[in-house]
Amino acid sequence: MSDETPADLPPEARRALAEAEARRKAAAPLDLPPELGGRDGPEAVRFGDWEKKGIAVDF
Repeated sequence: MSDETPADLPPEARRALAEAEARRKAAAPLDLPPELGGRDGPEAVRFGDWEKKGIAVDF
């Protein structure tokens, strides 16, 4: 378990966090094709907004 886990969590929460960490480590990376004509940088859908010419647009 990571060092960031608060000590006051119940055992069930600690177990759930440990199981989630194990699933993340065991997950295979996605084999996605490259995007043609896409933007550089972080995925806009994941971070909740699009930026074009300095203007951020929520959707």
